[in-house]
Formats: sequence, C-alpha cells, structure tokens
Amino acid sequence: MKIAFASSEIVPYAKTGGLADVAGSLPKELNKLGADIKVFMPKYYTVDEHKFNLEYMFSIGEIKIRVAGYSHAVHFFEGKMPNSNVPIYFVDCPKYFHRHKIYTNDHDEDERFILFSKAVIELLQRFAWAPDIIHCNDWQTGLMPMFIRDNYSWDRMFNQTSTIYTIHNIAYQGRFGTETLSKAEINGNYFYPGGPVEFEGGVNFMKAGIMFADMINTVSETYAKELLTAEYGSGMDPFLNSRKSDLYGILNGVDYTVWNPEIDSHLPFNYSINDLSGKLKNKKYLLNTIHMPFDENVPLIGVISRFASQKGIDLIAGIIDNLLQMNVQLVVLGSGEEEYEEIFRHVAFNNPLKVWSYIGYNDDLSHLIEAASDIFLMPSKYEPCGLNQIYSLKYGTVPVVRKTGGLADTVQDWNEYNSYGLDIGNGFSFEEYSTYALQHAVDRAVNDFHNKPVWQKIIRNGMNKDYSWSVSAKSYLSLYEKASQRRKRLS
Repeated sequence: MKIAFASSEIVPYAKTGGLADVAGSLPKELNKLGADIKVFMPKYYTVDEHKFNLEYMFSIGEIKIRVAGYSHAVHFFEGKMPNSNVPIYFVDCPKYFHRHKIYTNDHDEDERFILFSKAVIELLQRFAWAPDIIHCNDWQTGLMPMFIRDNYSWDRMFNQTSTIYTIHNIAYQGRFGTETLSKAEINGNYFYPGGPVEFEGGVNFMKAGIMFADMINTVSETYAKELLTAEYGSGMDPFLNSRKSDLYGILNGVDYTVWNPEIDSHLPFNYSINDLSGKLKNKKYLLNTIHMPFDENVPLIGVISRFASQKGIDLIAGIIDNLLQMNVQLVVLGSGEEEYEEIFRHVAFNNPLKVWSYIGYNDDLSHLIEAASDIFLMPSKYEPCGLNQIYSLKYGTVPVVRKTGGLADTVQDWNEYNSYGLDIGNGFSFEEYSTYALQHAVDRAVNDFHNKPVWQKIIRNGMNKDYSWSVSAKSYLSLYEKASQRRKRLS
C-alpha cells in the first residue's frame, strides 16, 4: 500500500506537542509492516539540512505555488527519517516557513499551510506517484482532502486516492476570515451558512477536513466518542455526528526504544518487571539529588505537565494543602500559565522536605521522575490520548488519572475492577472533574501503596501492557484498507 503522510511537525525535526511524536513514529512502523510510505513537512527555519543530512532536490527544482493571488517559489529537500529507510520531503518556502516559531499569530498563518498542502500535492504530481492514501493530520492539512476532490480533481492520477484525516486535538481548528476563500481558491459553492468549509462566518480548516476526507480518526477510542458530544466537540460535534459511521478511534503508541526502563540511557539505574530493584535506587538517587529525605515507605508522587487547566493542573493546585498534610512527597516538572508556575515555586520554597519543583522543560529529568516516582498524577479535563500515563505504566509508576479520552482507554482502576472480581487494574481513576474526586483517588492510591502485595500486582499489571506503535500501526493499515476499498468502489 502506498501512503503519503503529511504533518506540520515531526520528531526530531520540529515539535510543539503529541502530533510530532505520532508523525515521528507511525510512518516508520507502517514501513516495517510493508507499506510504501513518503512523509512530508514544512522546512522551518530551525530544520538544519546539514544536521539531518538533507539534500536539495535538483531533480524537482523550483515549483511555483499560487497562494493569495501570488505565485511563490517553492523548493524541496529530501532525507531519511532517523533509524529507518522512510523518505521524508521538506517544503521550503522562506517567506512562510523561515520564522522563529512553528506556529504564529501572523496575518498570513492560513497562507502558510495552504501553500504546504498544495506543495505536497504538486510534488506527488511531479513524482507521478499516486498514493492509495493521503494521511492528513490536524488543521494544518485540513484543506488537503478538499483540494484533492476539487482543486486538483482534473488530475485523474488521484481518482483512486483516499484521504484519511486525523484529529489530534480538536481545540485547534485553523479558523480564519472569509478572505481565506480567495487565498486558497476555495470553490465559493462550499461556503454558505452550515456549508462544508464555513463555521461561525469564517473558514474552518478542520471542518473542511472532517467534511471532505474519506475517513476520519482520532487518537483514542474514548476520545472519538467524546468528540460526538457538545462538551468535548468544540463546535465540531454536529459535523462529526454527520460522519459518525466514518469516525474511528486508534490509540497512539509509544516508542519503547526511548521509553523503556530496561534500556533508558537517562536513568542511573535500569530495571525491568523481573527485577524492580533499580526503581527504588532511582527514587533514592532523585531525592538525594534534589536534597529531599529518602524513605522507601513514603510514596513519591510525580507530576510532569504543561501548566494549563486542560491538564487538570488546577485540580492539583487545589489539593496541594491536603498533600502537604499527608505522609507523601511531591516532585513537579513543567511550565505554562504563570499562576500555576508561581504556586509550585511558592509551595516548594516553603516546604523543601516535601515538595520540589522544576519550572521549565528538561528531558533527562522527565525520564528520571517517571522512573523514581511511585504514583503519577494526570487529572486532565480532556486528553485525546496522553503519553505520560503510558510511560508511567511501563516504568512501574502507578497513574492516577481522570477517566477521559486516552486516559480512560489505558488506565483501569484497581478498585473498580476488583469489585468485579478481576485483578487486572493498573492504576486509579475518577470521573467527576473536582478536587474532591482527585483527592479521593489519591487517597486510594496511597492506601494501596502500603499494601505491598497489592501494589506489586498493580505495578506488574501496568508494566505488562503493550502500547507500542506496532499495535497501533496495524489498526491504521486496517483503516487505510477500508478507505481504499471504498474509494475504488466510488471511482
């Protein structure tokens, strides 16, 4: 199967969130399963062609792409994704992509990704390579399914090409004014109240992707169901409901070559499900390093998060006084809203033996906190998939999560499943978005921490889970096959 995979960010070239992690892993796993896949992304100012061994594509040279009434010179670079044979192609247009941020609030933000979407399609034309699937990701590529079916419909090469549109976070939709219609050369027949590209009087890239793609998916089964509701759908729920039979949930995988306590190079002590002694040594190492007292019988609670209400950080801040009264320790890593940064700075300063905080980003420290902690807090208001709870399971760190999105799909509450006579629980969860519900879940976790046989069972249940990309990639191939068969019937 031939797949063109387009994303606005990809690890290790550019990253702001989980989309980059998916785009950096999924194509390689698909390739291992036999897919013929090509990957496309913008060449931002920060993408160093020398560092990543990229080569200018002399065979293609310069292409003129028309956006906002002007023809812009576009060039291309090619390379191989790290540790793979997957080709990756970079769309180079300095006017739009040589900026100091991946995403901007500039007046031409729409133009940047109109150009990217058109450039991918026109490069495929230059290759004379008709993919079975064009896989589009988030709002930045939301116009591509429409372009394939309308603007480029004259090219019969794409007649049997299906489009898949993946929603990684529905909160970011690519909403612009009506001037975007002419900038993108969108057929005016598509823009009317309730039309396929119109939303609240403007042009919505995500809505276009939802309405024109052959199939739609998001990054967990529960999140797919939540998106059909007004509470979680961010205004897109009526349109997703109209495509309900074409909407699928596929849980993101994680890269166990990076997040695995047996081989993690960030850790002073590696360990496995068969020998957990290194986990306790990591706990002692971390606490000694940050000058907090070590006691293996005092649970260490870890938090690694963006400091925003979406992540439930307001709930954690809301129970901080209760945590100070408990016989627990807390380590916090993250940054974001100034209010929460100040709260964790203040609490750590005044309680140095119980709380420690690092305001900012530190990859080494994130691995060490995952390994050293006994309990991990992730009480998100909404979470399309989530990765840290999956890392925690692999590292034998018991997650306490709110039952939403991917958190609900990966964390099984120990007490809930025990009540059914099942001992498959791997963490603790709660439903109501409140400090009371979070505190009750933490209390349950701390209580079971002191029951060592139970705690060991919970840890092992989590470490035995397989959330590797190889599992998710098989689900994507199945989805591609469904979409491809449908398109061939229609063409």
